[in-house]
Amino acid sequence: MYRMKASCLNKQLQRLTLLILICVLSLLLHAWSLKIKPEQALNAKEIIKKSEDRLRGQTSIAELSIDIIRPTWSRTMKVKGWTKGETFSMIFITAPVKDKGTVFLKRHKEVWNWLPSIERIIKLPPSMMTQSWMGTDFTNDDLVKESSVVNDYTQQITGEAIIQGRKCWKIEMIPLPEAAVVWGKVILWIDQQDFLQLRIEFMDEEYEPVNLMQCSDIRELGGRMIATRMEMMPVDKPGNKTVLKYQSIIFNQPITDDFFTTQQMKIIK
Repeated sequence: MYRMKASCLNKQLQRLTLLILICVLSLLLHAWSLKIKPEQALNAKEIIKKSEDRLRGQTSIAELSIDIIRPTWSRTMKVKGWTKGETFSMIFITAPVKDKGTVFLKRHKEVWNWLPSIERIIKLPPSMMTQSWMGTDFTNDDLVKESSVVNDYTQQITGEAIIQGRKCWKIEMIPLPEAAVVWGKVILWIDQQDFLQLRIEFMDEEYEPVNLMQCSDIRELGGRMIATRMEMMPVDKPGNKTVLKYQSIIFNQPITDDFFTTQQMKIIK
């Protein structure tokens, strides 16, 4: 009788042990499945938003140098920039002397330019978004981001590629019919590890290449990994390029909406 009771008890313990092992194994498999490539659950729009948020944060305050390079000459500008989400941005030119004090402001979909030499604020119409920003290879829209890569385009993952040793998604963006944007098509290569935009091709309405931007010098700045060097190159002008380099950046420091006003443009330092 004792042996029968012991045998039954052993069987119950074995069943309980087996049940516990199955539960633990299920939990481990579930956790493992969540850990492996969670980005696979993201669609193209979510990937781009995550990429934009990484560089911009809730707010950002950055200091940059901009080198305009031509076959026979070059010049350098120094700028300071403030952003708050996709809604607000301010760019203040600190050098050279002849351009110092020039300010660009974006509020929602409106863009203004303060010219200290004539003490005048000019509101830029949408037609000027395609024009060169301060003689660089960037457009006004590239710098002040009047259009939104998240809201003004459709996005689709079309492949993968290795850029600078990093596995990237290839994402094609086509503007929405009602969107007032510069480009007819944009192709981005976004790093699958840190969501960095490493290569961007800008095309006209006939999908012909116009500009190519390559991002490099990936390192920690402002407490996060970012590409600190961006080269914009016009496809049809060999030897021409504009190089933008981050010197410093601070993320998520509170900035009030009142900072991004036309009155502030006149007194910013």
